[in-house]
Amino acid sequence: MKVIICGAGQVGWQIARHLSHEKNDVTVVDSNPDLVRRATDTLDVQGIAGFASYPDVLTRAGASDADMIIAATHSDEVNMVTCQVAHSIFAIPRKVARLRAQSYLDAIYSDLYRRDHMPIDVVISPEREVADAAMQRLASPQSFDTETFLDGKAQLIGLHLEDECPVVNTPLRQLTDLFSTLRAVVVGVRRDGTLFAPEPGDQLFVGDDCYVFVHNEDVARTLEIFGKSARKTERVVIIGGGNVGLAVARKLETGAHRIRTKVIEMNRRIAERAADALERTIVLNGDGLDATLLNEAGVQRADAVLCVTDDDKTNMLAAVRAKAEGSPIAIALINDPTLVPMMGPLGIDAHINPRATTVSSILRHIRHGRVRGVYSIGDAEAELIEAEVLSTSPMTGQRVRDIDFPEGVLVGAVMKDGKVIKPTGHTRIEEGDVVAIFAMTKDVPEVERLLQVSIDFF
Repeated sequence: MKVIICGAGQVGWQIARHLSHEKNDVTVVDSNPDLVRRATDTLDVQGIAGFASYPDVLTRAGASDADMIIAATHSDEVNMVTCQVAHSIFAIPRKVARLRAQSYLDAIYSDLYRRDHMPIDVVISPEREVADAAMQRLASPQSFDTETFLDGKAQLIGLHLEDECPVVNTPLRQLTDLFSTLRAVVVGVRRDGTLFAPEPGDQLFVGDDCYVFVHNEDVARTLEIFGKSARKTERVVIIGGGNVGLAVARKLETGAHRIRTKVIEMNRRIAERAADALERTIVLNGDGLDATLLNEAGVQRADAVLCVTDDDKTNMLAAVRAKAEGSPIAIALINDPTLVPMMGPLGIDAHINPRATTVSSILRHIRHGRVRGVYSIGDAEAELIEAEVLSTSPMTGQRVRDIDFPEGVLVGAVMKDGKVIKPTGHTRIEEGDVVAIFAMTKDVPEVERLLQVSIDFF
């Protein structure tokens, strides 16, 4: 597949990294020559320095025979015009645009993106994606990572194993025997900084980070088995009242569970905007690092503190201060992946990676086969892929044990006729089933091959 990626920032670079590793023909376009040079020096991609919306720049990037264009520059308007030029002049079949401004995302203006108006096939909103990720972290604050799958009936949760975990030093095969009715599968383990797909004989150790794919109804039991106490979130303090903080506060206000929320925002103008937009949420104007203000906001009585300013270091420091003032759970928004290893020593419970959530959204529309969802794990080390099995897929009609999966691939769950089941080696995969598959990045192309229709389908 020939793909043009406009914008060589963190998101564009990460998408280019994914696609180039999978032997796609990738060209990166950015007005900053240094970013283009970084991409071409570190990745197997071509680079063009220039403005992405200019037709001559897209011509040089090979737009005349491109299969897809991903507009992920820092400007909404440039991304929109780029998609228009890609459609009107080059007839590129698939156009993806990253849009930040909430006005562009309002449902009442959705007609704007029709083919005869502003032809964008897929709109990605980082703030909306990050707000959804924040809500998932708050729903399961005991886990450092979480994502929903299979029509909301299952989750991938990341759990850090501590001394009180009852199942450490136990082979995974034995866990299956001990908890035979538990619909949960350990699909990934990070040990000493390395992520891998475990085998049945592998044990879990204190200090491991494990990714568990679990049925929604069994989440509480799974947390208990892994030594985590399930707690209900009733009070939340949000530090940062910008687009992300405001979106989360709105969701908490309108949610079914009446969660008491307070927002702390340093910038007076942004704080006033948040106060005007929110009905039941108290907005405090001040420094989220100020211990007096944190106590005024009631962090010591909060179930979780969410730090979502636009500065990673501020978020981390605010999370540390909130913990010091008595908050049991602190969650920080962290863009820079090199800062994530500092979370443990600093006592930060979980983090949200905006880049990973945006990358996951874009990958969902790139993957071959009938892919319904993709979640990028860690620093693009693995993916959790949700896909519908087609009639001519090589998996159709086979038992799980007979499918030629690579070593770094595990099936987390299978949904048959709307019912989610825990797979065993004897589970037969049928046409129309939806599978959730954990795959190390190097094995994703082989998973795609197993999900694709064979040539005789056409």
